[in-house]
Amino acid sequence: MYRIDSLQEKWSLRSSTSYDVEQEISEVGLIRQDFVVLFHYRTWEILQRCLEELKSRKLGPPYLIPPASGPGQPGPDFFSRDQRYCGMLRKTIYAVALALTCGNAFAAWDTLPDQVPAPADNPTTAEKVELGKMLFFDPRFSSTGTVSCFSCHNVMEGGDDHRSVSIGVHNAKGGRNAPSVWNAGFLSSQFWDGRAATLEEQAIGPVTNPIEMGMADLDEAIKRIQAIPGYRDVFEGVFGTENAVTMSNAAKAIAAYERTLVTPNSPYDRYVNGDKTALSDPAIRGMTTFEQVGCKSCHSGAAFAGPKMPPGSGLFMKFPTFTDNEYVEKFDLMADGGRYVATGNEADKNMWRVPTLRNLTYTAPYFHNGAAKTLHDTVRIMAKTQLDKELSDGEVNDIVAFLEDLTGEFPKQTMPRLPPTPGNLLE
Repeated sequence: MYRIDSLQEKWSLRSSTSYDVEQEISEVGLIRQDFVVLFHYRTWEILQRCLEELKSRKLGPPYLIPPASGPGQPGPDFFSRDQRYCGMLRKTIYAVALALTCGNAFAAWDTLPDQVPAPADNPTTAEKVELGKMLFFDPRFSSTGTVSCFSCHNVMEGGDDHRSVSIGVHNAKGGRNAPSVWNAGFLSSQFWDGRAATLEEQAIGPVTNPIEMGMADLDEAIKRIQAIPGYRDVFEGVFGTENAVTMSNAAKAIAAYERTLVTPNSPYDRYVNGDKTALSDPAIRGMTTFEQVGCKSCHSGAAFAGPKMPPGSGLFMKFPTFTDNEYVEKFDLMADGGRYVATGNEADKNMWRVPTLRNLTYTAPYFHNGAAKTLHDTVRIMAKTQLDKELSDGEVNDIVAFLEDLTGEFPKQTMPRLPPTPGNLLE
């Protein structure tokens, strides 16, 4: 990996990073403005695509002299009869170099920790976790008294509901597939579009969603819980104050429980930790292919959802990136605007938070719309739409074998005993 400062000196790039890179990302459309990461693994491939993009802007004929060391090595020399075009190429190379440095194609293979760190304002305690579990399983948080967090996030299995899109109150269908709650504590933003920065923020989102739990507002929702006498002592025992039954405390408790939902010690984790018998030969080949074709550029880190980042920042990628293929229409990949729906920002169209690859054998169907039913289809679609690559059957089989071995050990879950319901609580 090359450092940005050495590249800057090599190509005599004296402009400020903040201006040059932001401008190139915006004008050339190579990468997301908020986070500078490229999908492609080989520098040479990226630069060729830079050239194609720039040529389409009709700024003049480019000339490229490949380095003597061959494709895949940084540092080609560019020149052009058009000085303006040459300058744009230089800035583009700089943006690409930064992208590769900030990206994760060359990142280490990380293992999943046994515990999720708790934020300073919500330390984890056994009592808080137990309260959070009660609320997670309690359908009385919904307008009909029939839908709980557990309804869409079955922690007795994969942490989702196996539907293409989830079903909420009054059998209303949502617009997206339910993400797994397992290992969600390792993500730097929540929901497919990353609109929630923390588990605490995510916990209250579905409560007032008219399709999910359907409560009129958060005040109405917490009044429902306050009206259940058995909850009062539990809340006060955890938070140690009078009037402890608040939505903020309920969210903290649910988040504390969700931080216990960790699946460590997968065959992959054991392999990386030194047990070279933990992975099969196909899985080992798949691990190599996964890295070589570029999957790891986005799916890195302990959760295979990107690098560790500050809460709320998130790693977002355009999906699909390459749209000239049969998969886009067949699997309806562009109908949902992704993060744009939450932000209204044009730059966010079809941008999605990079999802975890842990426990995929338990979370079919796949993608935000649940359109892909098998891992084999998912791998082929991702290779073509994100990397513009056609994988052989053998490569697909090997990558799937590797992904299957990202399945960890699930801690035993027990159903909580909930406090009794007053007769006038539900209509």
